Amino acid sequence: MSKQKISNLQNVEYSKFLDEIKDRIRSSQYEAMREVNRQTIALYWEIGRQINIKRESSGWGKAVVENLSRDIQKEFPGIQGFGTSNLWYMAQWQAEYNGNEILQPLVGEISWTKHIVILTKCKDAQERRFYIQATKKFGWTKDVLIHKIELKTFEKVLLGQTNFETNLPDKVKKQAVLAIQDEYNLSYTGLDTEHSEEDLELSLVKNIRAFLMDFGADMSFIGNQYRLVVSGTEYFVDLMLYHRRLRALIAVELKIGEFKPEYKGKMEFYLNVLNDTVKMPEENPSIGIIICKSKDRTTVDYALRSSNMPIGVATYTLTNELPGDLKNMLPEGDEIARKLDFLFPKESASVG
Repeated sequence: MSKQKISNLQNVEYSKFLDEIKDRIRSSQYEAMREVNRQTIALYWEIGRQINIKRESSGWGKAVVENLSRDIQKEFPGIQGFGTSNLWYMAQWQAEYNGNEILQPLVGEISWTKHIVILTKCKDAQERRFYIQATKKFGWTKDVLIHKIELKTFEKVLLGQTNFETNLPDKVKKQAVLAIQDEYNLSYTGLDTEHSEEDLELSLVKNIRAFLMDFGADMSFIGNQYRLVVSGTEYFVDLMLYHRRLRALIAVELKIGEFKPEYKGKMEFYLNVLNDTVKMPEENPSIGIIICKSKDRTTVDYALRSSNMPIGVATYTLTNELPGDLKNMLPEGDEIARKLDFLFPKESASVG
């Protein structure tokens, strides 16, 4: 073997070795950050517990916590996280999560700043569970988490009408359910109440970045009026997307009226053609999303029930005003728990 070939092999071997070392360093850094967060959360939990004990046994109030904050900062100059409001959050958080079989096992899963967001903006235990576990799963930043809560993502995911659980492989069905919402706020398009399907499509293409944000960081745009040819006849899908994590094509059909059962048949046709002529062998089955101005939920249930293709039906709104009755539309508590157990299998990471 020539010296050049030996040198090339050594370079390849070294590159692999370097990649392995870099991966180990990154993994070690991540684990170190997790351990710091775990220790911080455990400390805050214990401080909150002690404050609550003193409040109950000795009747301590606001003034004592203010003194505690001042004295801690005096003892540890420059220390962060021990202001009066933060100490009260520790006490509130510990009191509300302590002994809660849904929430206490999750207290070590996310950072303190994100816990405060969920504590202050969400009151229902299952809603808090959803945002804690989704934040952990998708690595949401604090700002993204706030945005998701303001968009009522919890309600929209639970109310989402899809048949993904029965028509997608186990490895991707949970991610697919989380990626599709029941309603999309398209106020950024600037459309008037009266508009055509072409107006809606072109407005979404113009604002494609905002549109994709509702699906998460893994969705990308392929094109609009995506051309399919069957037996010499052309067909066009309104919007063609691709989800990197799902490794699947996402066909989107836009309708400016109420959902009709025949829309499902047209989408099934598109998905069959995509799977046979466009989908790569290593990719998962193509997914269809039908976005309508309105829908009757019972009609959608019947339409999707008989389909063996993964399809979701959603609606859109053009105003910033979110429906006030979303919580009243949610299923019963046991069904909410079942859906969350499906999306986020329970883990044990209790603190305290």
